[in-house]
Amino acid sequence: MPEPAVTRMPTGKELDAWRSFLRAHARLSRVLEAELVADHPITLGGYDVLVQLAEAPERRLRMAELADAVLLSRSGVTRLVDRLEMAGMVTRERFDGDGRGIVAVLTTKGVDTLRAAARTHLAGVVRHFVEHLNEDELASFGAMCSRLADQC
Repeated sequence: MPEPAVTRMPTGKELDAWRSFLRAHARLSRVLEAELVADHPITLGGYDVLVQLAEAPERRLRMAELADAVLLSRSGVTRLVDRLEMAGMVTRERFDGDGRGIVAVLTTKGVDTLRAAARTHLAGVVRHFVEHLNEDELASFGAMCSRLADQC
C-alpha cells in the first residue's frame, strides 16, 4: 500500500503535545509495571493478557484475537503466552471448529493472579493517573483518546 502524502509538517506546539503524550504514556507504563512486578509475578503485558482472557467468553481467545486485543504482534503474544503458560496462568488448546487454530485459556491460577494483581494495578491507575485530573479533564481526555483510536 502506498504511503499517504504528507500535507504538512507538525508545528512546534503540536510536536510538544505529541512528545508530552509519549512521555506520559511511557512513564505511567513504567511505574505501573514496576508496581506489578514488585508485588506479583506478572508484567503489565502479562496482566493485559489475563484481563483480555478473563473478559472473553469462556475465558478463552484465539491467539490472533488475543494479539489484536493486547496490541502485540502474533509472535509477541506467542512469547508472552509461553511465559504465562510456564507459570501455570494460561494453557493452550486446539480450537474445536478448526484443527489448525489454537486458543489461549485462562487457568484458575491465572484468575487468582489477576485478582491479586488487579488490586495493585487499579490502585496505581488511580494514584498515578486519575488523581491528577479532574472529572472534566478525565472525560475530555477519554473522548480524545477514543477519537484517536477510532481513526487509526
